[in-house]
Amino acid sequence: HYPLRRQRQMCIRDSSKSGAKDVKQELASAIGNVLIKQAKEEPALVSKFHNLAIGLKNSVVDDNAEPVRVAITGASGQIGYALVMRVASGQMFGGRPVILQLIELPQAMKSLQGVVMELKDCAFPLVRDIIPTDDLAKGFEDTDWALLVGAAPRKKGMERGDLIKANGSIFSAQGKALSKYAKNTCHTVVVGNPANTNAMIAQRNAPNIPAENFSALTRLDHNRGLAQLAQKTGSSVTDITKFAIWGNHSATQYPDISHTLIKGKPARELVDQKWVQEYFIPCVQQRGAEIIAARGLSSAASAASAVVDHVRDYVNGTTEWTSVAIASKGEYNIQPGLFFSYPTTIQGGVASVVESLSVDSFSTEKLELTHKELQKERDTVASLLPCLLYTSPSPRDS
Repeated sequence: HYPLRRQRQMCIRDSSKSGAKDVKQELASAIGNVLIKQAKEEPALVSKFHNLAIGLKNSVVDDNAEPVRVAITGASGQIGYALVMRVASGQMFGGRPVILQLIELPQAMKSLQGVVMELKDCAFPLVRDIIPTDDLAKGFEDTDWALLVGAAPRKKGMERGDLIKANGSIFSAQGKALSKYAKNTCHTVVVGNPANTNAMIAQRNAPNIPAENFSALTRLDHNRGLAQLAQKTGSSVTDITKFAIWGNHSATQYPDISHTLIKGKPARELVDQKWVQEYFIPCVQQRGAEIIAARGLSSAASAASAVVDHVRDYVNGTTEWTSVAIASKGEYNIQPGLFFSYPTTIQGGVASVVESLSVDSFSTEKLELTHKELQKERDTVASLLPCLLYTSPSPRDS
């Protein structure tokens, strides 16, 4: 956690640099003074002040800042369409200008041109340029953030293994292109399913970019879990802390409330275990299928919103746990190299696993189930994994 006093100073400094009116500086100072005084008695205010500080910082358009180059694949698809508008409006990077590098398949370029027209018609003040392309070299050139949304859909009669193989060639090509054309500081977020394994494929094929700069999206599952807990307990999602998604972004994921607090009270004291096992866990696991059944289409707006949350956490840091699928280094006996969702905190653009948590027998069983699924997926695409991430043996293999 950043000290409150440092957060207050950061707000004032950044507002001043951006040429904000004095009233913004006075507001930052007033917020800081009040919350610094009360924080010792109410530690929860640390997180709330962090959010206020970030909100103030992001409300100021910084015309002098270097634009963030954001590459988005599948940009004319459902999720991509919703996502580009959120990025262009400043909801992801705040007051930083952006250059949108929108990538599509050749047959989808006409649709992408429609998206570009709409972006222009919105007259977003933060958009410095829009580059529509079906060329990965052009799309990933000097990019700071790559949001890999596009993926091959699962077709009728297709087994999950077939889907994994079909997407494997797509994400290996994208990993190679990122390694060759993107900045070596580029952050990559994989959204297209199967997201965990696609992230592993892309990362293994991008030797010029640090492994820690790759992640797969499980924030949507995290948000779904928060919403269900809030509804069940009559609380706000901001009242809930230390909730986490473990494992694969699939039906084997484990939404874990073992350490969760709601208004400072253990969640297990507020909801019964039967509800958790028979409703909550299956609901979060199967929410995507439930949405498809209801609207005839997969999640789009909620997925795009989760991507915004995910990236914003990397940019601004967190004061609470979140869920991110990152390359395992053997934490909690997960085989190194697998992209596994963990409870994490983020500072300085790096997600760190919350370690030394107690894991009961029920949770151990759930973790092992999703771990085995990810190992099976990895074995399916073994030929597409040319770069070894870690050389130390897995605790499970030793």
